[in-house]
Amino acid sequence: MNKPWYEAVNVDEYDSPALFIYPDRIKYNIATLLEKGKAVDFRPHVKTNKIAEVCEMMLVAGIKKFKAATIAEAEMLAMIKAPDVLLAYPVTIPKIKRLIRLIEKYPDTRFSCLIDHAEGVKSISDLFTDANLKAAVYMDLNLGMNRTGILPENAIALYQKMKSLPAIQLMGLHSYDGHIRDREVEERRKKVEQAFAPVLVLKRELEKFEGRPMILIAGGTPTGLIHAAEGDRESSPGTFIFWDKGYADLLPEQNFEWAAVVICRVISIPAPDMICVDLGHKSVAAENPQPRVFFLNAPGAVPVSQSEEHLVLKVQDATTFKPGDVLYGIPLHICPTVALYEKAYLVENNRVNGYWKIIARNREITI
Repeated sequence: MNKPWYEAVNVDEYDSPALFIYPDRIKYNIATLLEKGKAVDFRPHVKTNKIAEVCEMMLVAGIKKFKAATIAEAEMLAMIKAPDVLLAYPVTIPKIKRLIRLIEKYPDTRFSCLIDHAEGVKSISDLFTDANLKAAVYMDLNLGMNRTGILPENAIALYQKMKSLPAIQLMGLHSYDGHIRDREVEERRKKVEQAFAPVLVLKRELEKFEGRPMILIAGGTPTGLIHAAEGDRESSPGTFIFWDKGYADLLPEQNFEWAAVVICRVISIPAPDMICVDLGHKSVAAENPQPRVFFLNAPGAVPVSQSEEHLVLKVQDATTFKPGDVLYGIPLHICPTVALYEKAYLVENNRVNGYWKIIARNREITI
């Protein structure tokens, strides 16, 4: 009898909680993404996986451009010789200095960063001028998420101010529309078209000023495939690589497979209808309301309470469990869950056969 895809026959050799990842499923997810567009249409965000070997799998598949949220993630990509890396996060002076050191240490990688404020772009120009370098930048646009970025109607004024700065090269526009999360794909598509109408106008204006094409980087997981279908921009999904319960429920049209699982064990049976497992706040992303994890081999388990190292689950009959039983869970949100672990164990053919370090969970690698 075949075992479920997620089970590992040698799981008792590994303590819990732990993160298991499934390379065959990761390959499937990369291939599925590339069925939706050409490799040049994508600039995946690596904040989800933070693992050099996973990013190498994307490189092998033909994906050459990436987004990163931290200097460590950007350095991880440079270490595997990724050709093009955008630091998609506002850079203050310490980060600008670290970015310069990255550029100096890894000349084979083209690094870029975001701008959305005159003072910020001046700081970039001043420090890059001192280093005798030119900064490749993308203007970050606020399309309604109200997190970072400049409103499109104010972008030309910022462009005119940055034109006088000596160390700035404008590459194009960056726009993250993470607030567009409708479950119905057609409703999502309509909102994307509405939000991006002023962006496309701005892009044409800047191309007239610059006399050359402007790159447009757009979207995240909910809207990424919509953007990729346009063929005139780079789409930036990230979660597709591992997938999670949250997006599986929200985006039913995206047929990616779960490729990352948290394992935990029953550690106590405190009541006839309750079990306690070793999956606390420190082991699975805790920013969302419960349930924060869906158990593949205990789908009826309902969370009652969670603390730092404990998760209490209500079950129909606790006598069907015993201490040491392994539960395999799909996190609601995989990205911050991955960051809680130092390594991910590889499961192939129902057996753990090694691990990959989650190297970019650290704030620093060498820089």
